[in-house]
Amino acid sequence: MIPVMGTAITPADVADFHQVLMDHPRYWGERDLRSLHLLALVQEFGSMCLVARAEDGIRGYIFGFVTPDDTGYVHLIATRDDARGTGLGRRMYAAFAETAERYGARQLKAITSVENAGSIAFHRSLGFDVKIVDDYNGPGRTMAVFHRDLPLNFSAP
Repeated sequence: MIPVMGTAITPADVADFHQVLMDHPRYWGERDLRSLHLLALVQEFGSMCLVARAEDGIRGYIFGFVTPDDTGYVHLIATRDDARGTGLGRRMYAAFAETAERYGARQLKAITSVENAGSIAFHRSLGFDVKIVDDYNGPGRTMAVFHRDLPLNFSAP
C-alpha cells in the first residue's frame, strides 16, 4: 500500500484517459469495464473528470458530470490496486463534490451492480443512501442507486 501524500487530484485530459485504459487491470482486476470508459466524458466534462496523480502514475480517477437537475453524477471511480485503503477514494469524492458544487450541484448520485459489495459499502461509508432498482440499466439489470445531499460532511485524509 502507498501513502496518499504526494498525490495531486487534478482534471483529467485525453492522455490520462488512455493511460487508465492501458492500466485497466490495476484498477479493476479481472473485471473488464473498459466499455464504461467514455472518452466523451473527459472531452466534454474534463474539469469534472479527475485523476489522482503521483510520481509513480495515476493512482485513481473519478469521472462524472453535473446533470441539468443539479446532480453531481459519478460515472466511474477507481483506485489502483496499491492505493486501496489509503483514503484516496474519499479524497477523490471530496474533490469531485467540491467541483460539482461549483457547477451548481446540490446532490450526488452514483450506481453500481448489486453484486459489487465493496462499492456499496464504500458509498454507505460516505453517507449515501442506497436503493435497489429493478431494470435500472435495462430489463433484468438491477442496480444499486446511491444518493446523498451536498455538501459532503466528512474530512478526507
